This record gives sequence, C-alpha cells and structure tokens, in this order.
Amino acid sequence: MDFTEPLEIVKIVTSVLTKLKIPYLIGGSLASSLHGIPRATQDIDIVADINIADIVRLVESFKDKFYIDADMIRDAIEHKSSFNMIHLSTMYKVDVFIKGDNNISDEEMSRRKRYILSEETGDEIYLASAEDIVLQKLHWFHMGGRISDRQWKDVLGVLQVQGNRLDFRYLKDRAKELEVLDLLDEALEDSKFD
Repeated sequence: MDFTEPLEIVKIVTSVLTKLKIPYLIGGSLASSLHGIPRATQDIDIVADINIADIVRLVESFKDKFYIDADMIRDAIEHKSSFNMIHLSTMYKVDVFIKGDNNISDEEMSRRKRYILSEETGDEIYLASAEDIVLQKLHWFHMGGRISDRQWKDVLGVLQVQGNRLDFRYLKDRAKELEVLDLLDEALEDSKFD
C-alpha cells in the first residue's frame, strides 16, 4: 500500500497547524490504516482546535497549495462542524472537523499519539489513539445503519494489529457511552479478543 501521496499532503497540513500552534489529530481511514491494516483512502480526516482568530492565518498559510474558503471555516467553527480543503495539484480532499467543546473531544485530543513518519527527517504527526479510532469507526458504522463493510474491516484491522496493547477498559466504558458496546463486543469476538 502506497501512502506517499496522502502522507505528503498530511505533512503539509500538519506542519502549518503546528506552526500556528493549533492542536490537531489525524482520524478516519488514514489513522485506522496506520494503527491497523492499510487500505486506500479517499480523503484525509483531521480534528483541529481552530477558533475564529485563526481563520486569516490559516487561509494565508494554505492558499497557494489548497483551495480553502474563510467563510466555510467560520461556518464550521460556529456550528462545530467541518470544512474541507482541496490540495490543488492532486485534488486530494482534506476534511477538517472542528474539535468539540466537551469532555469526549478533550479526552480524544489528550490521548492522541505521536506517529513518526520518518526517522531520517524527524517528520511526525499526531493520530487519534487506536482506541479512539475503533470507537469512531464503530460510531460511524452504527450511524450508517450498520452496513459499511469498510468501517467494520477498519475496526477489525486495528483490533487485530494493536491486540493487547489496547486499553480495553477505556474501550468498553466509552463504547457504553456511545451506545455501541454490543458492536465492540462483536468486533472483539470477530477479531479473536476476549
């Protein structure tokens, strides 16, 4: 699996966020591929703690390499939703989700994991924890009518690769809160975990 293109785009985006001192984490299929079994992904999902005061600097920093719209960012901040950026030379999409103002969002950000992209260059990014990726994927699987084969396979891939390194107590407690404990139990059974 060649992650060169999405990871190069991620490096551009995260280096700007780091420079602007905006906390972020990579989620979605890219994070589940890095924590679990790799698969092709159509976009990059990032959760970022962006506020209104960041908009001008963000647009200025990205405008040469990305399609980015200040009004879309402002709307996303006001509604705690998302906006997207398009990498101009590849047309690759980056979905940026505004970090929520709640304990779950705070905990996800505090649990993010540093991931070294290259020992030689020292490039690193922050990923959602493996547990939080499993929970996100189970939540989206549930919200989508429990039919997405991709989401389910991503969950199983992370469980299989991470194995006993996972914090099962955190997984079960949070799955209960998200009302997906039955799905977590099924996924643990399918991936051969107790």
